[in-house]
Amino acid sequence: MPQSASQTVHDLLVIGGGVNGCGIARDAAGRGLSVALCEKDDLAQATSSASTKLFHGGLRYLEFLEVRLVREALIERERLLRAMPHISWPLRFVLPLHPDMRFESATPVSRALSLAMPWMKGRRPDWLIRLGLGLYDTLGGREILPGTRTVDLTQDPAGRPLKPRFRRAFEYSDCWVEDSRLVVLNARDAEARGAEVRTRTRVVSARVVDGRWEAQVEDAEGRRDTIRARLIVNATGPWAGRVLSGALGLESRDRIRLVRGSHIVTRRLFDHDRCYFFQGRDGRIIFAIPYETDFTLIGTTDVEHPDPSVPPVCTPEEQDYLCAFASEYFARPVTRDDIVWTYSGVRPLHDEGTESATAASRDYTLKLDASPGAPVLHVFGGKITTYRRLAESALEKIGPALGHASRPWTAGVPLPGGDFPVDGVGRRVDELRAAHPFLTDRWALRLVRAYGTEAREVLGGAREAADLGRNFGATLTESEVRWLMDREYARTADDVMWRRSKLGLRMDAEGAQALDRWMAEARGGADRPAASAALG
Repeated sequence: MPQSASQTVHDLLVIGGGVNGCGIARDAAGRGLSVALCEKDDLAQATSSASTKLFHGGLRYLEFLEVRLVREALIERERLLRAMPHISWPLRFVLPLHPDMRFESATPVSRALSLAMPWMKGRRPDWLIRLGLGLYDTLGGREILPGTRTVDLTQDPAGRPLKPRFRRAFEYSDCWVEDSRLVVLNARDAEARGAEVRTRTRVVSARVVDGRWEAQVEDAEGRRDTIRARLIVNATGPWAGRVLSGALGLESRDRIRLVRGSHIVTRRLFDHDRCYFFQGRDGRIIFAIPYETDFTLIGTTDVEHPDPSVPPVCTPEEQDYLCAFASEYFARPVTRDDIVWTYSGVRPLHDEGTESATAASRDYTLKLDASPGAPVLHVFGGKITTYRRLAESALEKIGPALGHASRPWTAGVPLPGGDFPVDGVGRRVDELRAAHPFLTDRWALRLVRAYGTEAREVLGGAREAADLGRNFGATLTESEVRWLMDREYARTADDVMWRRSKLGLRMDAEGAQALDRWMAEARGGADRPAASAALG
């Protein structure tokens, strides 16, 4: 770790290694600004690895009249798909029509319909859903993804796992994204463009000295350092308020609303590759998504979360809620016995005083404060689909504050490993298997989906599986782990199993502990607690 003797003054110190912090660091570094980024844990360890894994416009936000947010997200959806075709891909969503479905009570659309058509009694009519999907198809200038169609569930394979009462559905397009890999690839690209990325480094305090920020930082081994910067970006998500008042010693009228979103992962509930969009009797919606080949992802909830220092967990009540919700639709009830893993994250939403967590806006707010004597930019809210546009907006504010003129550049620029066509995954798999014949189709696909055109570098010159070193289980080898440690900031087994991949779903506790020991020895670290069990 650099020592405090360094007198380097960065243009930006970004605090927070989630998708917004890493996106801003990448954009700024690409514009020629000097950037340092500090993350107190692993990259994407909190909110940015606990999403529903979707690049989507947010169909339900149309009922809240958040048209600008939906339009921006829909434009970004295809733009991002082109830039990262290895970690993002198109999905089709099946929305079964349910006559008893009702609005979430607070939506402007529901209030207007209640006045105009009181006999609807709060129901969400099919024609309104189709109208919304028509707007969804056109609002963002869709070019790659197919549009909405009507599905006969009595004939279509998508109807087989569902109860017979569901006879019609609408099918529309959105996209999947590997959220935590998105964060790491942004950090890698930022570093390649000159940024200094420090994980496991906490900003203890920051004060203005002679018109510049001096931040005291501490790494995981307790070593302290000083980072100097002309401007600080507070992109700490759920901790933004605490960093603002604590480490930075500032006051603000802005408040953050913490909303917990929990998910369950079950054994595979259906055989096709489409997703389901289910409407609930309470006005909420959930998704049921094919996940990691052998599983189904179901989520999410919206529950107030009081304290960012309390780790979010999917409570038994939330598990029961998601199981009961899905069981309204699936012919075979979903129970807790089907659950193999759960995860939960805290969404840091800008608090605008809405009545319910569901109604709270997913839009982002950027506040530039020059009152401390040196500027600080606070990032509130946001959603993963709009992270790139959020970064551009941040740079629009940062540039004048630093006297730095630059142009946006990130639109369509591939992330590491993403320099191939959207429909090119199959060809990459074939090429990888030809170069390394010992790979199975499934193994090769996993590597291409994780690393894209860099998959061959991960494997090096291996001619047989044994050349890759020890196999820790689920095709995870020493060669790949070394790559993740050397190139992607991984330090523990949890980093590898749950954020750089989801191989924790397939690895047992013994394999996880062996991996953690091997990584500790490989980096020359001291003994540390064993990794969490694979499905614990």
